[in-house]
Amino acid sequence: MGGAKVELGRRLFYDADLSIDGTMSCATCHQQRHGFTDGNATRPGVLGDPGRRNIPGLANVAYLAPLTWADPRRTNLEGQALVPIFRLHPGEMGMDGKERELIGRLERDRCYLQMFRRAFPETSGVIDMPAVSKALAAFERSLVSFDSPFDRFARGDAAALSPAAQAGSALFRSHCVSCHAGRALTDARFHAIENGVGGADQGLSEVTGDARDAGKFRTPSLLNAALTAPYLHDGSAPTLRDAIARHTIAVPALDSFTQAQKAEILAFLESLTDRKFVV
Repeated sequence: MGGAKVELGRRLFYDADLSIDGTMSCATCHQQRHGFTDGNATRPGVLGDPGRRNIPGLANVAYLAPLTWADPRRTNLEGQALVPIFRLHPGEMGMDGKERELIGRLERDRCYLQMFRRAFPETSGVIDMPAVSKALAAFERSLVSFDSPFDRFARGDAAALSPAAQAGSALFRSHCVSCHAGRALTDARFHAIENGVGGADQGLSEVTGDARDAGKFRTPSLLNAALTAPYLHDGSAPTLRDAIARHTIAVPALDSFTQAQKAEILAFLESLTDRKFVV
């Protein structure tokens, strides 16, 4: 039944009826051509609430935990799937307190009635929010990305990476993997790459209450990074070059990099683009 859940989750993911006024779906913010981000610094909610943080990509999100920029409690895709639908502050899809209305919309759709029955035969296709969240999570787990030039190089294709990208990979391994490691190129931990004290968004400290966590955000995945501009938690770095330049605290050696070395790092980051994933 996994395929039926993924199929249902995909339809829900692209359905704007999950928002209060029918104008926003999950895919509004997570667009495939942008690596399942949306190309904006932040995205306002349907009721005009200003967006607060940059939209994260969903490549290999099944391997990520925690799932958000600054909340270590968000480790489960089923739970996280409902946050943008019902969250009140900041509001996104505007369905806070409207669960019954949302379920009613789905129940009036004959296609959904059939799809829920196929996906959840154990409950005879009951349409409720647990089923919605399970289906959305199943679709998100299908968003796997393992065919970038860097992936192919790692599998033994020596011609997959340009000499510049190979040199950039060596620099990256020397200076960046303490945070950008693993299958998704993130340690899934929280770090401050700049002085966050006094900023409007205090990051992790807003959850922990610990002033030492001010300005700390989860290391983002770098998969398809060339497609997911702008960068950083608030989208304040328009390009990869700008984002790299903002890492002087995290990477003290950065100030000594030559222009050629910075170009090699960029070539490496561009080699993380999986074209099949976005088409």
